[in-house]
Amino acid sequence: MELKRVVVTGLGALTPIGNTLPEYWESLKKGVSGAARITYFDPTHHKTQFACELKSFDVNEFIHRKEARRMDKFSQYAMVVTDEAIDDAGLVEGNFDPDRVGVIWGSGIGGLETFQDEAQALLKARENQTGPKFNPFFIPKMIADIAPGNISIKHGFRGPNYTTVSACASSSNALIDAFTYIRLGKADVIVSGGSEAAVNETGIGGFNACHALSTNNDNPATASRPFDATRDGFVLGEGAGAIILEEYEHAKARGAKIYAEIVGGGLSADAHHMTAPHPEGLGARNVMKNALEDAELTVNDVDYINVHGTSTPLGDVAELTAIQKLFGEKAYDLNISSTKSMTGHLLGAAGAIEAIATIKAVEEDFIPPTINHSTSDENIDSKLNLTLNNGQERTVEVAMTNTFGFGGHNASIVLKKYRG
Repeated sequence: MELKRVVVTGLGALTPIGNTLPEYWESLKKGVSGAARITYFDPTHHKTQFACELKSFDVNEFIHRKEARRMDKFSQYAMVVTDEAIDDAGLVEGNFDPDRVGVIWGSGIGGLETFQDEAQALLKARENQTGPKFNPFFIPKMIADIAPGNISIKHGFRGPNYTTVSACASSSNALIDAFTYIRLGKADVIVSGGSEAAVNETGIGGFNACHALSTNNDNPATASRPFDATRDGFVLGEGAGAIILEEYEHAKARGAKIYAEIVGGGLSADAHHMTAPHPEGLGARNVMKNALEDAELTVNDVDYINVHGTSTPLGDVAELTAIQKLFGEKAYDLNISSTKSMTGHLLGAAGAIEAIATIKAVEEDFIPPTINHSTSDENIDSKLNLTLNNGQERTVEVAMTNTFGFGGHNASIVLKKYRG
């Protein structure tokens, strides 16, 4: 069976450093930090009092107030970014078959704030000795699969429709699934990506309890500092990213703009620990190897890796160890960067917004930086080009983007410059 080529024809971004694709990419190039003290609730009694929230975002500018009330934030974010990506791709009635357009979405947590609000209402009812009164939209707002459902309902897309849940690898898994469906000829277009909205008391408190978050409350803007010796955990972020994947001949026939080509995807498991990475980067090495084999490329073809790079003491070292084991001497010729230094960690949406950053790097031959680095870590090889503090112009023919999740889930995607 001849596999189809798969290209990227539309992008949408809603992030802590930009509410549209152009804003997001400009902030990445400039090295803007999205971290600041939390404004959604009073964080005074939390160990971590800052996060990467969206800025100047009003959902009612995009979705009617009544409709928005029936959606959790993570679903609202999904609707906004997919509208931008669909418009960007020029998908209009008449230039696609709705039966062959799907939506495959990723979210690691789903409607966490909805669950939190309903649980608080239940506790209040018990205190007042009254019967519980649940919102009739509680379950439809909370479930992680509702985002792609809402997208398909709005746009009439009747192809494959579901959500992938693999913690922080969720939206990368969604993109790999979308890529696979198209190259097997089972769909012409798939709207893919991910969204997350966990900046609330439950999200902050829960990640604090498992000692995952930075507690650098005195310097929130620089707290996400991958590879720095003083890093102490990740910074929680929120938002969404949407990517339109399309079969090449279909895109060409309708005259679509093409950003890049997706040529491979890899999956693996650490089989090691619930939250910690394999210390020797075994799963990370395997997932990159699998992705390159799927793309029929070698380590010598790769120019840039957008790493998972969460700014945790164990995770950053394990991933770089994996890169050096797989790439050997080629590792010193790569550009490596972690855009989480700017956006924070968007959990299940991380793979989507980082894939967008990687796609733009391939398209524009520019490597976004790893910001906030000041102190070298003796456990990290100083000869690696981690693109510290400033972006770098470089021809990028092939790039990879990695995402890893609690439970040992690993996903890696290979992107290639579009050459016709």
